[in-house]
Order: sequence, then C-alpha cells, then structure tokens
Amino acid sequence: MVRADQRSGKTPRPSVWLEDRERGVRRGGGQPSGLDRDRITGATVRLLDAEGLEKFSMRRLATELDVTAMSVYWYVDTKDDLLELALDRAFGELALPETDSGADWRDELRALAREYRALLVRHSWLPALVGRFLNIGPHALRFSGAVQRVLGRTGLPEHEVTGAIAAVFQFVYGHGTVEGHFRDRVASTGLTADEYHHRAMTEVLRDPDASDVIGRSARIMEARGGDTVEEMLERDFTFALDLLIAGIEAMVARNRG
Repeated sequence: MVRADQRSGKTPRPSVWLEDRERGVRRGGGQPSGLDRDRITGATVRLLDAEGLEKFSMRRLATELDVTAMSVYWYVDTKDDLLELALDRAFGELALPETDSGADWRDELRALAREYRALLVRHSWLPALVGRFLNIGPHALRFSGAVQRVLGRTGLPEHEVTGAIAAVFQFVYGHGTVEGHFRDRVASTGLTADEYHHRAMTEVLRDPDASDVIGRSARIMEARGGDTVEEMLERDFTFALDLLIAGIEAMVARNRG
C-alpha cells in the first residue's frame, strides 16, 4: 500500500511519469471495483473545470467517484500525481499537425499557437500547473515535438530555435492565462463579456486617478477596431502573433545576410 510519507508530500517524485508503469494499472490484488487511473484522471479534469484548482481535493474527487479517498490512493500516491496526470490529459486535446505535412511553417505555427491558447482558456486551472511539473507526459511530449519540428523548419540556426519557441509560446501562455481568468470572472458575474466590459469601463472612467490612462486605453482599443470583446481579443492575438512571426523571418534573413 501507499506509505504515509508519500501521501503527505514529504518526498515528492520529480514526475509521476517516472514511476513504474505497472503501478498506474494496479498495485496488487483487490483493487476497488470499477476504478482505474484513466477514469480517475477524467473525473479530475471535469472537477477542475467545474470548481477550479483551489477547491480540488482527493476527498472531493472520491465523493465525485462515489468511493473512499483510500480507493483513489490505490492508483496514485499523491494529489500532485493526479494533477500531473490531469495536465497531460488536457494536452491530449490539442490537434497537432501531421509530421512532414509539407504545409508552410507559418500556417502550422499559427495553428499550434491557436490550439494552445484555446486550451489555456478552456481549462483555466491549467496555467498554474504548466510550470509546476516537468510536463513529460506522452501528450505534452507530442506537443513539444510538434512545436520543435515546426520551428525547426523556419531557417533559424538550431541554437536559436529554443528562443523562438519561448517568444511565441510564452506569449501564448500569457495571453491565454489572462483571457481564461477574464472569462472566469465574467462567468461569475452572470453578465456577458460585452456587458461586463462596458460596465467596467464606464465605472473606471469615473475615477479621476484612473481616467487618464483608461481613457487613452479606450481610444487605443477604438482605433484597433472590433465591436465585441471576442473580436478585440482575436485582433490583438492575431496581430501579436504576426509580429512574432515577422520577427522570426527577420532573424532568418539577418543570419543569411
């Protein structure tokens, strides 16, 4: 059975993916009927989506599965193990380009960036876990491999590829994280995104300390265009991504010159 020190988190492993694979299937005879790691991970993702990371607990998960908490510990040692499994399960939702598809790297990079952004927004608990774990699960590794292949076709020298990956996907991470938090906040108010934005801008413009900066921001947003919050977010994301791609192209041209 699982040792108490493992459940307490005193000696955490670097990654759940580095443990004996057999332990993910069965720890021995007499495992709880109807449970397996896949079912537990799926329930974890659903709970995180519905209630958020802060409210998640092994006890809450056990209640959702209609089993005891000890039954869950039959399949995972710690809560962190389960969160790491949920993180990789989410990465499995990403649509990845085919290897050697022959498509233009710019189009594939845009598609990967949009997939990642949508994932971060859809699972607003995910950003807090991305840097917390090694991200070496099978789905995360497939995503990383796809990103490396696409950026490897840009013409950048190999030693600059990691910098390009950081520039593009740290931007997407930041944008998707903020957008996910915004959408969660809007959902908690019962308003639409447009109603929430209009109300917030109206109220903050009444504050003399903030009105100058917010007023300039409002004029910038108006110049950018977009009738809805959705359109404004999309325009900002698209233009920022185009800037990054243009930067990669400029660096390639500079290296060749």
